[in-house]
Amino acid sequence: MANSAQTRKRARQNVKQGVHNHSLRSKLRTAIKHVIKVVKVGDKNAAQAAFKISCSTVDSIADKKIIHKNKAARHKSRLSAAIKAMA
Repeated sequence: MANSAQTRKRARQNVKQGVHNHSLRSKLRTAIKHVIKVVKVGDKNAAQAAFKISCSTVDSIADKKIIHKNKAARHKSRLSAAIKAMA
């Protein structure tokens, strides 16, 4: 266990922030899965609408530095390519 009051407080804060970050990462994964699910169904208009919402979520989480900005760009690029590849 931490010895100083400062490190004990930091440990408490890390636990609380970890829970918050976990929920944001979960939100990110859910948004990505939603777009993939709609793409598999084959509805291009719905996929584009879901992609727009997903982009907003991905950018928001990247701005909070939960994921790196390059990872956010990679996710958006792959989702966009999947939508463009739809017949």
